[in-house]
Amino acid sequence: GSFVGAGTVRVYAKGQAIGLPTPAELDTMRAMVRRAMTDGAFGAGSALIYPPNAYASTDELIEIARAMSPYGGVYITHMRNEGNELLEAVDEAIRIGHDGGVPVEIYHLKAAGPANWPKMARVIAKIDSARTAGQDVQADMYLYVAGGNGFASCILPKYAADGKLLQNLRDPATRALVKADLHLEIPGFDNLCLVGTPANVMVAGFTRPELKQFEGKRLSEIAQSMGKDWADALIDLNIAENARLGEILFLMSEDNIRTQLKLPWIKWGTDAGAVDPATATSLVHPRTYGNYTRLLGRYVRDEHVITLEEAVRKATSAVATRLSIADRGLLKEGMKADILVFDPATIADKATFEKPHQLSTGVMNVLVNGVEVIHDGVHTGAKPGQVVRGPGWDGWTSPR
Repeated sequence: GSFVGAGTVRVYAKGQAIGLPTPAELDTMRAMVRRAMTDGAFGAGSALIYPPNAYASTDELIEIARAMSPYGGVYITHMRNEGNELLEAVDEAIRIGHDGGVPVEIYHLKAAGPANWPKMARVIAKIDSARTAGQDVQADMYLYVAGGNGFASCILPKYAADGKLLQNLRDPATRALVKADLHLEIPGFDNLCLVGTPANVMVAGFTRPELKQFEGKRLSEIAQSMGKDWADALIDLNIAENARLGEILFLMSEDNIRTQLKLPWIKWGTDAGAVDPATATSLVHPRTYGNYTRLLGRYVRDEHVITLEEAVRKATSAVATRLSIADRGLLKEGMKADILVFDPATIADKATFEKPHQLSTGVMNVLVNGVEVIHDGVHTGAKPGQVVRGPGWDGWTSPR
């Protein structure tokens, strides 16, 4: 199952240009969203830190929400700011859902940077207030103090307009502007390299042999080795690796993680793609392997932050309900038999930031749609997965 990306919708109608959509472009965006919903999308997702998503206005996103509302769509969002303008970003997300007539899901909710950690209490209060007023606002999270994204994401989005990021970085005059902006706190832009400081930015994904020495090093350390200002190092490495490097950002508070874990409207999400440890060549975030086992081992069994029952509910039925999937999420007659059998005494995450490619322990058997996929910790080779579609799916009875 999938959401349709608000960035995809925008590029389809307007390309990668900055600016408000014309009335015709906005009509195209609405039509695309409606088609996506009848094709089975669960809703629309925005990632407003990153270009071209960052170019979308609040009003544009409200129009996207209105287009999917009749089909039961959910607005999911990586908010416009998780750092210094966190509270304003929460307000925007809530407004989009309210004015667009759709539920809101804030994904990987966090307060980034020590100066912003105290804001989490106010974030929770804002969401609780909206819910008390009758609006459906929820969130999910991963269970680590570090996030991860592309190493180019600390560059002001306007420099990526029209797909010209690398071209702009290679131009000496524009490069000077990019460097100056990297050192500035710019209203409306969440520069997490600045919020977290270069010492808390781990760089990963190097492919050039001469740069492999920097794999897993902090940006501050890399810059020192290169004898450069950290902003120059960031620009040079993005040019060298065609803006395909990743970064792991150590930004969050363990206390906030424990607080968020207990919230009734929180669910879990890895925020990671799948990786095969047998073929992996570079560092990834350990959440790729350990998010759920970390939950069950560390926070349920070892630290007793929440109960096992509540952890499982938020991993299963709460997600199925959120996505309007009526036949999954519970062990009940008539439901799809998606079952995971684990040992609560041994389940644990093994992946670390330095050595992420380590499988978790304690998972014994997994059944998908009633077919065993993992038996005694070993994959059976079975692939019984099914496509899952949102509530607006029309069964493809209309012309395609």
